[in-house]
Amino acid sequence: MSHPLLSLREGPVARLRLNRPELHNAFDAILIAALTGALEAAAGDDEVRVVVIEGEGASFSAGADLNWMRGMAAASEAANREDALALARLMRTLNELPKPTIARVHGAAFGGGVGLVACCDIALATPSAKFGLTESKLGLLPAVISPYVIEAIGARESRRWFASAEIFDAATALRIGLLHDVIAEDGLDAAVAQQIALLLKAGPHAAAQAKTLVRRVAGERDGARLDADNAGLIAALRVSSEGQEGLSAFLDKRKAHWCP
Repeated sequence: MSHPLLSLREGPVARLRLNRPELHNAFDAILIAALTGALEAAAGDDEVRVVVIEGEGASFSAGADLNWMRGMAAASEAANREDALALARLMRTLNELPKPTIARVHGAAFGGGVGLVACCDIALATPSAKFGLTESKLGLLPAVISPYVIEAIGARESRRWFASAEIFDAATALRIGLLHDVIAEDGLDAAVAQQIALLLKAGPHAAAQAKTLVRRVAGERDGARLDADNAGLIAALRVSSEGQEGLSAFLDKRKAHWCP
């Protein structure tokens, strides 16, 4: 049996490829645990600068595995709670990963697959990609992934798609904010490579702090505290070794040492 997740390294880039193509990379407990573990390993690896999430075969991820869902339907409420918490850990790990992340999306991205897309910093897809939050058809809701999907597409759009379970196309996903760009089928890899090249020019520490800054600013309502915290952050960055190197490189018209 093949491993449900392929962890591929290309220099400073970790490519985490969902590898259940015969099931359109549907989630089960084993895949969730493998992806969580791989993300945690990437978070602690100083050599990893960028993480790409992608799918093997015809789809990115078609959501939950039917056999897994059948088993959980027969399990207790307590067992279902533990199972949901494992998925929650995966999504939070990806969302807060101290590395820039890219979702490379093709084919189907349903349910938890949409959650992965929403948790990534950059999301690129082909025009033929299809998306859906289809849980309500089963009398369920995308509860675990909802914080990240709502953050990506907003409350009003979420109310529609959560309730209707309607499948939508890449153009719609782009319009509502789930995607950053839609790329022709034959140009997706080049577009991902271009984003990687841009991300590798950023200071590693700055890149790690970027999403922390966004979360903090988005959630802070005290203007004075926000100003003080942001002033403290930029002051610390300016005098850090990375900040000093970045400023020196810019003034000297040379590449910073972290650039390829």
